[in-house]
This record gives sequence, C-alpha cells and structure tokens, in this order.
Amino acid sequence: MLYLSVQALHILSVIAWMAAMLYLPRLFVYHSQAEAGGEAERFFTVMERRLLKGIMTPAMIATWIFGIALVALAPGWLDDGWLHIKILLVVILSGVHGFYAASRKTFERGERPRTERFWRLMNEVPFVLLIGIVFLVLLKPMAG
Repeated sequence: MLYLSVQALHILSVIAWMAAMLYLPRLFVYHSQAEAGGEAERFFTVMERRLLKGIMTPAMIATWIFGIALVALAPGWLDDGWLHIKILLVVILSGVHGFYAASRKTFERGERPRTERFWRLMNEVPFVLLIGIVFLVLLKPMAG
C-alpha cells in the first residue's frame, strides 16, 4: 500500500510538472510576440513567474522526491538498465527546466532571448522526453 501511495503521488507530481513544462514555452511564444514594454509583456512576465515558482518548480521537486522514494522502496530496480536511461532522461528534463527558468529571468529583464520559432520548437522537447520516459517505465526493457 505504501508503494502504491508513493507511486500515485509521483504520477500526480509528474503530471503537474509536465503541464507547466508544456505551458511555459507557449507563454514564451506569446511573450516574444508582445510589444516591448507594453501591458501584454507585463502580463506574461507575471504569468511566467507564477507558473515557474508556484507550480513547475514545486512539482519538479516533488517528482524527484517521490521518484527517489520509489527506488528506495524497490531497490532492485537499480540493477535494471531501463531505470538508468529513465534517470538520464529525467536529468535532461530537469536541465530543460533550468533553461526555462533562466530564460524567464531574461524575459523579465525585458530581453528577448530567442525567437518565437525557437520557443515553438522548445515547446516539444519536454513531451519528446516524456515519451521516452513513459515507454521505459511501462515496457521496462533491459530489466533484470
């Protein structure tokens, strides 16, 4: 029962994290289109900050905590290759999170760090990583 409860909390955290990871770059697209110094730019700056600090970062931290707890409850997984690859993908996803956070600060300073097209492409990166993570978890290739 403990394992399933931790697993449920992990899944809920991942859902919240991914929702924010998919929404923030979309806000960056709109922010890139907004008039510099205008009302829309101020609006997007507030939305981006609230999303990152209120949902995205807490959800990422919870995802890591519950994920580590799952491994602690099932330490045999550490011998499985699929888990190593999954962890690598989650580390990369966390790096993308950090990149988004740094970019948000750049937008907040009134700078436009990348093009609208770049942000449209970056909007897909978390989902591509998520596809790999979900398939690894469900199929468990390279399991011992």
